[in-house]
Amino acid sequence: MAGKVKWVTDIEKSVLINNFEKREWVQVTESEDWNFYWMSIQTIRNVFSVDTGYRLSDDQMVNHFPNHYELTRKDLMIKNIKRYRKELEKEGSPLAEKDENGKYIYLDFVPVTFMLPSDYNLFVEEFRKNPSSTWIMKPCGKAQGKGIFLINKLSQIKKWSRDSRTSSFVAASSGKEAYVISLYIDNPLLIGGKKFDLRLYVLVTTYRPLKCYMYKLGFCRFCTVKYTPSTSELDNMFVHLTNVAIQKHGDDYNHVHGGKWTVSNLRLYLESTRGKEVTGRLFDQIHWIVVQSLKAVAPVMNNDKHCFECYGYDIIIDDKLKPWLIEVNASPSLTSSTANDRILKYNLINDTLNIVTPNGDIPDCRWNRSPPREALGNYQVLYDEEQAQSENADRDLRSRSGQSLGSKGTKGSSGVRPTAATWK
Repeated sequence: MAGKVKWVTDIEKSVLINNFEKREWVQVTESEDWNFYWMSIQTIRNVFSVDTGYRLSDDQMVNHFPNHYELTRKDLMIKNIKRYRKELEKEGSPLAEKDENGKYIYLDFVPVTFMLPSDYNLFVEEFRKNPSSTWIMKPCGKAQGKGIFLINKLSQIKKWSRDSRTSSFVAASSGKEAYVISLYIDNPLLIGGKKFDLRLYVLVTTYRPLKCYMYKLGFCRFCTVKYTPSTSELDNMFVHLTNVAIQKHGDDYNHVHGGKWTVSNLRLYLESTRGKEVTGRLFDQIHWIVVQSLKAVAPVMNNDKHCFECYGYDIIIDDKLKPWLIEVNASPSLTSSTANDRILKYNLINDTLNIVTPNGDIPDCRWNRSPPREALGNYQVLYDEEQAQSENADRDLRSRSGQSLGSKGTKGSSGVRPTAATWK
């Protein structure tokens, strides 16, 4: 057994298990001595809980940061992004520039969002400014589209807070269900008349300094029913929510392609309909949003050297080709809905493991994890803070802040985009 990685998982998914077996790693139980544990977010809570006081040794690695929820809980993600904007504003960063209406010019990449019940009065104030708007309500700690609904009248919120027995609504601070309410993107880019979003995979190996990778093989998830902004269809989740967990129950769900398109197909479609330059700028903006969201949580993230994280980013593109960050998932689904899906997710795990356990060796937390380019597979380096600093990001910031920041794709580092080598 010496020299072989001993692995454990509490997620029974074939794409995961097959990867471990391909490496000829040795499966052990949780109570035995293990090196690599791919665990659910429930388990990570126990591993890093104050009560259990579990200490990981240098040769142990897990697939979540202890407080990953700072980015992956809908309310905390918004809170951290708002704090990040304020800090940049205080520093006088050109990134925090606002227009004449007081809106962020470059940092406006999440829809207007409030926490309920705590921000109820602020929400009402905002709602009354534009009473014809539609809002989407989501429970903070749920996934797969559970508990989500749309509203366009204040009376619907009042009815909901009564129907939900108010206990869950009022007692958010006691750890019970809290909700976020966000302005609904009611002008999504449509393809074939249908709404879609992007699921992109982002690997973070360290937060301080920040090092992250973008997986090139993301996909689009389409609704099965054509989109309409008509208020009569607000309750029809087959029109509004792209989650496969919801769409697979629709009459028009296609089990062969699963209502999915590869990101490269989307790129091809956009290049042929909108042009190459515009498409390139859109994807640059998406990459920029990902980096900024990670920078927003980096100061509060418990940067444990035993951890890495493969996040599932959900992005919606509106009809003006502006990307919006909707949410970030700590455990993106490893269930395959189609054959292509299974191949993609198998390769995603394979490439992730090649980066976090180079050569399949027993982990050592003292590594400086900088795998050679050939080990990246379908990943590309999205941002490398260490490299950006060594290339004098400050000089880059000064030289660029004087020019027009019309495209978010031209920014990076502490805001302004670093040189190509550190960005891609």
